[in-house]
Amino acid sequence: MPATRTQDACDPITRSSMSIYDAKPLSLEKVRTYPLASRPSKVTVNDFAKPVTEGSSLKEYLASLPNILAVQNLRALAGQIHRARELRKPIIWGIGGHVIKTGLAPILIDLMNRGFVNAIAANGSVLVHDSEIAMVGSTSEDVDATLGEGVFGGADETGKLLNDAAFAGASEGIGLGEAIGRALVNANPPHRDYSLLCAAYTARVPVTAFVTIGGDIAHFHPNVDGGALGATSHTDFRLLAEVVRGMNGGGVYLNVGSAVTLPEVFLKCVTLVRNLGHELRDITTANFDFIQSYRPLTNVVRRPTADGAGQGYAITGHHELTIPLLAAQLISGVTGK
Repeated sequence: MPATRTQDACDPITRSSMSIYDAKPLSLEKVRTYPLASRPSKVTVNDFAKPVTEGSSLKEYLASLPNILAVQNLRALAGQIHRARELRKPIIWGIGGHVIKTGLAPILIDLMNRGFVNAIAANGSVLVHDSEIAMVGSTSEDVDATLGEGVFGGADETGKLLNDAAFAGASEGIGLGEAIGRALVNANPPHRDYSLLCAAYTARVPVTAFVTIGGDIAHFHPNVDGGALGATSHTDFRLLAEVVRGMNGGGVYLNVGSAVTLPEVFLKCVTLVRNLGHELRDITTANFDFIQSYRPLTNVVRRPTADGAGQGYAITGHHELTIPLLAAQLISGVTGK
């Protein structure tokens, strides 16, 4: 026989209180309940993941993902990027060096060719890693093994290319991103097909670059010119601001792997555009990183889209996983509203 509840000395309803407190436990007798099926819920079985088979297509795999939380955001973001392309509004990718180091340049080059990358904002490490990949097919030295000897960052070709390009760019009044892209293309490096800078320069997709003086290895090479770095970076700031101005009415800005520099630059572009009297509304922003830091969340996701100006997303995860997944969503057409 199943056990049944009996009222005894241990029953909280019937036992007498021995407490010394004046306040008594609140009675639960009149708590209101409702039928479970009548309640609106955030998750239903229709949102659950579906198993895939060995023969499932990419589109079937993407459709099988649970339509919950991060997947919903990724699909919605992909939908906004598709919309931007249809409206011919800028789709700007702000990237840090880790994006290049994790082998994602081929993904971004393909998206560029498909019209999903219209402009690039880069920090200084992007210039270093992309140039080294173009020239020798490898990058990212072992800092721990070389710092003690004082040879970390001493690669001769890297310093010469980046600093000579910056000097030429300053002399001609062009930005740092364009100057380095031109220098790489003119050098015709053996691995140029893996270079995002080469691909962007060839496609005339604007690349803007923002360096922190002293923050990159090329800044202590003999041919460095701080004035040239500053002048070309500032030209790029003005160029990026013009591209951001065009985001009004459907543009997208993605911050991928820059925790400080690019979120600050993007915010200043936004305020410059609005300071000059240009409207900047109906925009979409997103931050991709494996840690959601203060500046990207504040300066990219929240502030530019505040007061009904747009929608911001935060996608957490490793770039080598999330960016290919976003690319797959964009190419397959599996998007959200």
